[in-house]
Amino acid sequence: MRLSIATAPCCWGVDDPKNPHLPPWQRVLREAALAGYKSLELGPWGYLPTEASALSAALAANDLSIIAGTIFDDLVSDAHFPAMVERTHNICRNLQALGQREDRPGISQPAPYLVIIDFGNPHRAATAGQPHKAPRLSETAWCALMDHITVLSEIAWQEYGVRPVVHPHAGGCIEFADELEKLVRDIPHHVAGLCLDTGHLYYAGMDPLAALDHYWERIDYLHFKDVNAAIWREVVSQEQDFFSACAMGVMCPLGRGDIDYQAVHALLRKRRYQGWVTIEQERDPRHADGSLGDVTASLQYLQSVGF
Repeated sequence: MRLSIATAPCCWGVDDPKNPHLPPWQRVLREAALAGYKSLELGPWGYLPTEASALSAALAANDLSIIAGTIFDDLVSDAHFPAMVERTHNICRNLQALGQREDRPGISQPAPYLVIIDFGNPHRAATAGQPHKAPRLSETAWCALMDHITVLSEIAWQEYGVRPVVHPHAGGCIEFADELEKLVRDIPHHVAGLCLDTGHLYYAGMDPLAALDHYWERIDYLHFKDVNAAIWREVVSQEQDFFSACAMGVMCPLGRGDIDYQAVHALLRKRRYQGWVTIEQERDPRHADGSLGDVTASLQYLQSVGF
């Protein structure tokens, strides 16, 4: 089993590019390299340089490559959708210009990826991790979401050769087990794959190992997180929204939470996974001083258990 391991700016608290507390992007690149990573995701559009030559030079200075970009926004609203189309073109054009597509034996869908995440419904954000309280989309709204994901996926895949992958996310409208099942029913694999995230599966009340095994044939890309179970139980019982929970430390370095990564490693080895894994740990950017230590610890932990 040959894996490639990356990190992402969310480990430094970078989720909203308008947040005034974000660390400088130069620090994120520098610390990712210091921690031992060779690749990372773009993070939210506009955080890293958007001009490909400037970004390429900054990456080269830190011996890094980019493996994915992300659409992280309201994907249900028709009014909001033209902005998502424009952003998809911008991200994928940028990924294509970087010229970092990796083709090696054993990877069915190589990087780069466009990670597609619905997030922006305030009622869903407030009920993250609460499947029995979270309001569900109407059938009309769900169909609009599926149609929008299909259009974005076709732009990425057909126009730029960037593999689209849909990511169920805590606090989004694709979060819980029934919604994941509907997603794979409504979005064929030739349109988009899955990016399953161990931490978000756990947060939504699923067994990450069982979900990875069940949806294995649809998975093109993986995200690894770990969850502090005591904090998770507390924030769910208090009905905290997802990013408030992250600020409270619900996500922790790999190996220090409740997810069994030795069992995950055994599954990936059994399935002969050869693709990419990105380590993530959402946090409040005001706590970014702990990021270098945490992303280093997570990478070292994975290496210690055989990854």
